[in-house]
Amino acid sequence: MLPFVSVIIPTYNRSQLLKQTVDTFLAQDYPADRWELLLVDNRSTDDTRSLILGLESDYPRITALSEPRKGAHFARNTGALAANGSILYFTDDDMLAEPTMLREIVGGFDIDPRVASVTGKVLPKWETEPPVWVLEHCRNELLSLLDLGEATIVSDEDPGVFSCHQAVRKEVFMAAGGFNPDTNADLFTGDNETGLNIKIRQLGHRFAYVGSAVTHHIIPASRMTQKYLNGRMADQGFCDSYTQFRALHPGKGRLARRMLAHSVLGGLTVVKAAVHRAAGDSSWHVDLARLFYYRNRMRYDARLISQERWRSFALRDDWLTEGGTVNAAH
Repeated sequence: MLPFVSVIIPTYNRSQLLKQTVDTFLAQDYPADRWELLLVDNRSTDDTRSLILGLESDYPRITALSEPRKGAHFARNTGALAANGSILYFTDDDMLAEPTMLREIVGGFDIDPRVASVTGKVLPKWETEPPVWVLEHCRNELLSLLDLGEATIVSDEDPGVFSCHQAVRKEVFMAAGGFNPDTNADLFTGDNETGLNIKIRQLGHRFAYVGSAVTHHIIPASRMTQKYLNGRMADQGFCDSYTQFRALHPGKGRLARRMLAHSVLGGLTVVKAAVHRAAGDSSWHVDLARLFYYRNRMRYDARLISQERWRSFALRDDWLTEGGTVNAAH
């Protein structure tokens, strides 16, 4: 018998896109009695709440939840705590799954009993024609896209898993302490699925990529701009400082030296961007965005130096046991 799957979708102010995403799951060829859909409203202010309550009323397999803490990964953890499935599948409210996706991604767990996390192909669905520089430099993690081809790959290392397309064994997810929190302004700053996948690996489990498990990421015009790229790289700066601090536990002196190094690298990347732009090389867009990356590496390390509570925050592993109460949307 196929395993029971809990599909978990955090959502914030995207009611129109959410409905499209839900429709692609209602069209899955996975047996209807072997999966459920949990929609977690993450403090939406549009009509998302009424939409998910309506969907819950219309479809018995859909459950409406809410998570008041800002951050998609808090919402994912809330969904996981309410889930009935032995497999948790996480996606976003701007994704369109192929009809065979659930069946294909679940099949990845049969390859090796040590596989605890499975992903697949994440392809772009452009809302408008993208600029050439986006096609040249951003068809990758910068837009949460992944295409390793048609093969099935099993690895001890994270192959590039994004939480918009990730299936995890529930028992392993719980043992790992769930997703680390979001990169989210000054409220919470963690390393998201990166942290979860590090914890999964440390528990001795493996990862799989299944090329036939395909979903599509809707890319609006707003994500095809220098402003978006700068923000994306800035978030990555926070994320990487958090990850490195957890791995190395550096003291204040080492953090200060790291800040100086990132200051130098930031200056060099500005020069590099200017040279590339003058030469007509479109990679200057990425060079410029790296300035925001290094700036946020310094900001995060400064916080780690000055705030004991922030160091304690960064070292926390379990994000399920405290404040993880599931709140019904109704």
